[in-house]
Amino acid sequence: MRLSALCALVGVSTVSISLSPGVAKSQRVPGPGRTATGSITYDTTAFAALRWREIGPFRGGRSVAVAGSGKRPNEYYFGTTGGGVFKTTDGGITWTPVTDKYFGGTIGAIGISESNPDIVYVGAGEYPIRGNVSHGDGVWRTSDGGKTWVSVGLTDSRQISRVRVNPTNPDIVYVGAQGHVFGPSTERGVYKSTDGGKNWRRVLYRNDSTGITDLVLDPNNPEIIYAAFWQAWRTPWQLVSGGAGSGIFKSIDGGEHWTELTRNPGLPQGIIGNIGLAVSPANSNKVWAIIEADSGGVFLSNDAGATWERTNGDRRLRQRAWYYTRIFADTKDSSSVYVLNTGMYRSTDNGKTFRNIQVPHGDNHDLWIAPNDPQRMIEANDGGANVSFNGGRSWSKQDQATAQFYHVVTTNHFPYRVCGAQQDNSTLCGPSRKAGGIDISDWYDVGGGESGYIAVLPDTPDVVFAGSYGGLLTRKNIKNGFERDVNPWPNNPMGHDAADARYRFQWTFPIVISPDNPRRMYVGSSVIFQTDDEGQTFKPISP
Repeated sequence: MRLSALCALVGVSTVSISLSPGVAKSQRVPGPGRTATGSITYDTTAFAALRWREIGPFRGGRSVAVAGSGKRPNEYYFGTTGGGVFKTTDGGITWTPVTDKYFGGTIGAIGISESNPDIVYVGAGEYPIRGNVSHGDGVWRTSDGGKTWVSVGLTDSRQISRVRVNPTNPDIVYVGAQGHVFGPSTERGVYKSTDGGKNWRRVLYRNDSTGITDLVLDPNNPEIIYAAFWQAWRTPWQLVSGGAGSGIFKSIDGGEHWTELTRNPGLPQGIIGNIGLAVSPANSNKVWAIIEADSGGVFLSNDAGATWERTNGDRRLRQRAWYYTRIFADTKDSSSVYVLNTGMYRSTDNGKTFRNIQVPHGDNHDLWIAPNDPQRMIEANDGGANVSFNGGRSWSKQDQATAQFYHVVTTNHFPYRVCGAQQDNSTLCGPSRKAGGIDISDWYDVGGGESGYIAVLPDTPDVVFAGSYGGLLTRKNIKNGFERDVNPWPNNPMGHDAADARYRFQWTFPIVISPDNPRRMYVGSSVIFQTDDEGQTFKPISP
């Protein structure tokens, strides 16, 4: 890795930064670098020579969208939750970001043309609606394998769950728009384009709080389409998954007309939540569904959706349904089906029993299986994307530089070190520079967990405080490796109602060392805690 020096040029121009309107300005003689109006001045060229350089860590972050090509066995794409789309042409050994000059951010779906794999559509905005989810900016298309991209609309769809391309005509494309997470919106439903995304027509719509969570074309007849609606939304304190809008629809004329299947014989009654769908390429009459409901689970139809049978209700397959709920049919064996959840599971007996398939990371979200070789696949999870050429017995490494960090801080070491907490992984600290380059082995754990702030003692930078969800706070001495919990409030809230908690902590709660007293630390919850003895004792100092 090439490491360029950080430097600043000194010039003569200055610019003023005004204080916020609500901040009172003291009536005193301005100090150095401050104007009489209370503004701060600095040299406008001071940062002109600063250049970004990648320091790692090369440890993959969450992906919910993957795709490959039947014609090109070594070519795959995956979408990240913060860095756009990556591509490999060597079966997952190396990955290249292909959208940096055009768009980035969170990716919800990728659709590749089978007839011309250089044509790829990307739907922005991931569909698992975490409390910290980011939205996307519509649909993008490339016609040259990712060298250049153009925006092709649906910019207010926010979250896109699926993009499906007609296997023989790449100008015919369908988009499953999930819509806004935190409020009502009308740019939801199934959209169809027949001119490569230049124009879109909404062909299926439910209401302004229900969007598409899955969309599948019959591999043997792309005029037959199945769509799953999911009524769901979030507030800062609540997730609602399920409602009258959730359901399953089918079209037999390319999306021009639809028939609802939601209450067909064998499907669950009552409120329905998230839904995943799959059609067997080996037998189009076989349609699979995984459904969030009181009597939910895996369902199989042997007559193209007319009637259904519940084959499995195992909670392993349907827990935390808003985050998973994905099902995929084997491309050659009609009795074989995959379900993604915390693990990856496969059934070879028509969904009656499932066995676990070892994958490099937990929390699994998407799977693409080659239409001409079911041993070849790419799978997405909270650790990135991984490719297999032997049906999941072994996988490529997840060494992509796509880690999703909640917060970043620096230490007072020299050279300084950079620390952060990686989503669904651990905390890490690593060097800001190192002779010969920075490797993943140069990074080390500093306690806490995936979602926390990190605070480092300014005068003792080997002592690190790190948080995580559930109010966890640890103190770790890097020199001797000793780590202990110093939670401000010792009760673990897991499984309890928030109303029962004396103090409530956010998923990622603030931890701050006082700039005036290196021994004083503040921790934010439903109150502000203060400690002056490195976590030995805490006291609430706010209402």
